Amino acid sequence: MADPLLLFHLSDLHFGLEDPHALDWVAHEIATRRPDAVAITGDLTMRARAREFAAATEWIGRIGVPVTVEPGNHDLPGYHLPSRYLDPFRRFAAFRDLVEKELVFPDLAIVGLNTNVPAQWRLNWSKGRVSRKALRHCLAQIDALPAGTRAIVTAHHPLREAGTHGTALTSGGRRALAELARRGVVAVLSGHVHDAFDIMEPTAHGPVRMIGAGTLSQRLRTTPASFNELTWDGEALTVRVRNMEGLPTPAMQIEEVPEDAQPPFAPDETSA
Repeated sequence: MADPLLLFHLSDLHFGLEDPHALDWVAHEIATRRPDAVAITGDLTMRARAREFAAATEWIGRIGVPVTVEPGNHDLPGYHLPSRYLDPFRRFAAFRDLVEKELVFPDLAIVGLNTNVPAQWRLNWSKGRVSRKALRHCLAQIDALPAGTRAIVTAHHPLREAGTHGTALTSGGRRALAELARRGVVAVLSGHVHDAFDIMEPTAHGPVRMIGAGTLSQRLRTTPASFNELTWDGEALTVRVRNMEGLPTPAMQIEEVPEDAQPPFAPDETSA
């Protein structure tokens, strides 16, 4: 029997308001544990600024294992509408080959589902939307997998509300879940709400497991900075939430608190 696959699921790094201690901790875990792959489910940056993408590019470039990256709503430029409409993912250029990169192992594949759109018919554009085009692309990748290969799908937004303090309200999410259930996906990994969750969602074609990762930024909701450690043994997926609450106290402390300890951007309670 082959060794189990070890996958790390990270989300919501939010460079620009990142947590350096959390990122150092995760980098150490990756270097020590050497997972088979790392899946990052969006919101690499805080405001999609060039300097934030540069920092994200540098950090991701040091991971040293296969990586797939899903864009998040914070990774679309919100302050320059022409860029948002015409080339919303331009600043992913330094690691464009990692964006929604399909990773295929002997009996498991990681396949991306984009839940971001430049604009939509509601005021809060931070919410997710699964377009028919994005869903068709994802399903085509799953259908093309070798016989016997199961799929884990990565998306930024949970495809339905997950019972967390953050909200999703993803348009087209229930339709997507039903189609993914039809194909027997192992799970859908997501982020966005900054708290981990693991739930089963019923659909007309059977249940789908939805797994959310927390954040590695200062924008905490109800739980500490965390990531998910996933183990696939060929039949079952085991999830372990790894959070900084379990570290020895000195690892959580900094030597000095600056006089102005306010983050550069105040957390926005209206969007995740």
